[in-house]
Amino acid sequence: MHHYYIIYKPYMVLCQFSPQDGKQTLADFFNVPKDVYPVGRLDYDSEGLLILTNDKQLNNRLLNPLFAHEREYWVQVDGNATHEAVEILQKGVAINVDGKTYYTKPCTVSLFTEPPLVPERNPPIRFRKEIPAPWLKLILKEGKNRQVRKMTAAVGFPTLRLIRYRIEKLTIDGIKPGEIKEMDRVTLFEHLFSNSKFNI
Repeated sequence: MHHYYIIYKPYMVLCQFSPQDGKQTLADFFNVPKDVYPVGRLDYDSEGLLILTNDKQLNNRLLNPLFAHEREYWVQVDGNATHEAVEILQKGVAINVDGKTYYTKPCTVSLFTEPPLVPERNPPIRFRKEIPAPWLKLILKEGKNRQVRKMTAAVGFPTLRLIRYRIEKLTIDGIKPGEIKEMDRVTLFEHLFSNSKFNI
């Protein structure tokens, strides 16, 4: 029997159920069948939307780069991010991936005019009165290791906080850090693959 869950992975939680180095893992927050695992990953210091399932077909479909799907990230950066930096990010920047230079694909980037409504983080980001910490919205169709952080650093604005808000039409709306929501296959697939020919 296939199970499908979406969760809001909290900050400073490893994206796995097995213990490691005394750090918090998904097992500290979520009680799911033993054969259920995350689809893809979110870094230890990142937060937000994660899918848990034992459906290998879904896992392969979402992780295969041939089926590029949108991922939306809300990113708080260190410094007064400029429209010039946004334009550079949209066109693609050079980052290091496995010791080699990689040029990111064109993506959609915008500045929030007002900070988004997001849960408090514990611990919060460091606050410095003299230095702004604006939010960016990045919509990518690829997912290299720590890509978003490397991208914002490449234009001079290190990432302070990173939240994955959306995968295709699936979002974390209504879910708080550490919360889980079970979904049926049809509803989940409609949110993920409504614009494709993937058989649900």
